[in-house]
Amino acid sequence: MSPILFSTFDVTRQVFFQSRLCFGLVNLKPIVPGHILVVPKRVVPRLADLTREEITDLFGSAQRIGQVVEREYKAESLTVACQDGPAAGQSVPHVHIHVLPRKWVDFGGNNDAVYPALDETESSMLDDIATTAPEPHKHRGRPQLKVDNESRKPRTLEEMEEEAVWLKGFFKDDEPQA
Repeated sequence: MSPILFSTFDVTRQVFFQSRLCFGLVNLKPIVPGHILVVPKRVVPRLADLTREEITDLFGSAQRIGQVVEREYKAESLTVACQDGPAAGQSVPHVHIHVLPRKWVDFGGNNDAVYPALDETESSMLDDIATTAPEPHKHRGRPQLKVDNESRKPRTLEEMEEEAVWLKGFFKDDEPQA
């Protein structure tokens, strides 16, 4: 089996869902419990680079995954976001959608605070992934994890794999179509 890549990083152990054209993976530094990413299998930087079929699969998968994480994390709503390009806050040059199960109590009730939190997550994502990636899959030339003021620490591969295995159980009947 070939590795599953998010940009240049092997995220195979973090993947819990696969369709024909995309995959879902658990997040290294979730903003809220259940924060996941939905990513096209083809590595392209922008939504405009995707085919209509890839867009349909990507957003259909985000919808399917969102239903599961909202239910299983006992949330009341979802935040679904795509930072499409560097000026929008995208730091990993591979299209991805954030799906976050949300509750009224998130961020002390100031639910719009999710947007600055997403920006912080994106700004450190490449460095965070490079720091936790197995040595052969590290992004060459990227600096190590930067120190910041946020309280969310990167999870270990083992922690992410445990969540991915648990989530995978909810998608047993969802098989990639050939």
